[in-house]
Amino acid sequence: MSTANTSQADVVVLGSGPARYVCAIRLAQLGKKVTVVDRAEIGGVCLNRGCIPSKALIYAGTMYEKAQHMSEMGIEFKGATLNMSKLMTWKESVVKKLTGGVGQLLKANGCEVIAGDAKFTGPKSMEVKTSNGTRTVNFNQCVIATESRPSNLPGFTVDQERVVDSTGALNLKSVPKTMLCIGGGYIGLELGTFYAKVGTKVTVVEAGKALLGIVDPDLTRVVTKNLTKRGVDIKLSTLVQGSKVGKNDVEVTFKDADGKTFSEKFDVVLVTIGRKPNSDGIGLEKTGVKLDQHGFIVVDAQRKTNVPSLYAIGDIAGQPLLAHKGSKEGIVAAEAIAGKKTAYDVQAMPAVIFTDPEIATVGLTDVEAKAKGYDVQVGTFPFVANGRALSVAESDGLVKMIGDRKTGRLLGVHIVGPEASNLISEAALALEMGALVEDLALTVHPHPTLPETLMEAAEATLGHAIHIYQKKAAPSPSAHV
Repeated sequence: MSTANTSQADVVVLGSGPARYVCAIRLAQLGKKVTVVDRAEIGGVCLNRGCIPSKALIYAGTMYEKAQHMSEMGIEFKGATLNMSKLMTWKESVVKKLTGGVGQLLKANGCEVIAGDAKFTGPKSMEVKTSNGTRTVNFNQCVIATESRPSNLPGFTVDQERVVDSTGALNLKSVPKTMLCIGGGYIGLELGTFYAKVGTKVTVVEAGKALLGIVDPDLTRVVTKNLTKRGVDIKLSTLVQGSKVGKNDVEVTFKDADGKTFSEKFDVVLVTIGRKPNSDGIGLEKTGVKLDQHGFIVVDAQRKTNVPSLYAIGDIAGQPLLAHKGSKEGIVAAEAIAGKKTAYDVQAMPAVIFTDPEIATVGLTDVEAKAKGYDVQVGTFPFVANGRALSVAESDGLVKMIGDRKTGRLLGVHIVGPEASNLISEAALALEMGALVEDLALTVHPHPTLPETLMEAAEATLGHAIHIYQKKAAPSPSAHV
């Protein structure tokens, strides 16, 4: 028999992923009585079924692959084997450490956590179905942060065994002999790369003309080349028509650019064609909140919706669907609710793709900069000319820098190469501060390190790189001697 009770909170944060718990903790710091409501685990998709477990597996896959190719360094193994069950156990231990830490932080900051399925009953109230019955929660404000989920693909029913989404791909009990990744975006390529490294014959099918279509082609070419080296079969301009799940495999029908239809069989099919917002099923129609044509909640610079009591952050508040973007929004929303002067005015939002090598970008590409009317300068510096990259046997890739010739300002930085995910933060800081390209060139970087490539790329943009030969230095008002 269900029981019902009622509680009152200053602020309810609906969800508990990175955006949600950051918002909740900041609200508590600002003196608000906070209740966190989530149907799933503390930490949301990122910590439990996304960023953290996927990067744990990707790192393990890289170590496994390296162990088999270190003889050229004089390090020889009798034979490295992969215990998939033990790897998954280790991956889960990483997740539990992080989610446990988040739970402790929420508790330490006085946040109440309710586990249950919530639905709005009005703009200032919701009902939460918990294991102990239905609970009514009234609030002054609510921050909606219900994340997103994988999009469905007609003709493919996800059973998390033969046909899986990103969640299922993170929990396979054994290494499949063959895998089809439907979608050449970042999720498919990250997970596809992991499985290729641990011995799976991977096929990637993409409807477009290139992988990672929104990324600078100079970067994707490096990743595509390395995927091919690993034996990954890449099918571009190809559509999937349907599937037939058998006892031991999945038969998939394709249609190529010439209209030719053909079929292939795979042990596992991974569907990664994008994500959609979790704006349905939570009673938003009872609140009057406005959605856009894609189902995302419309917000202003403080993450307020059109309903005064409701805010939205993270994936549910629109692109880009990045954990760090959501966390920043969470802080903005919390401070706005507390009456502080604040706004989401990020100038530089970095993005990272954990392929091999990694891709990291921030700011404008050269194509985007030209479209905006800038007098564009472009400089590149290859990792093969960097001593640290050579010494760790990771010399594929480059740093590409975009500047404005007229003002000398830095406009964008795009990296494909070792530790790109760590290198991009320097570029993000430079863009956020309105730095000149020359500022990066003049900044002394320690040697031998990978960040030297940023300094060298800045020198190349100004036309006087030291460690690569440039035929003719491009004149620039900001160039130094």
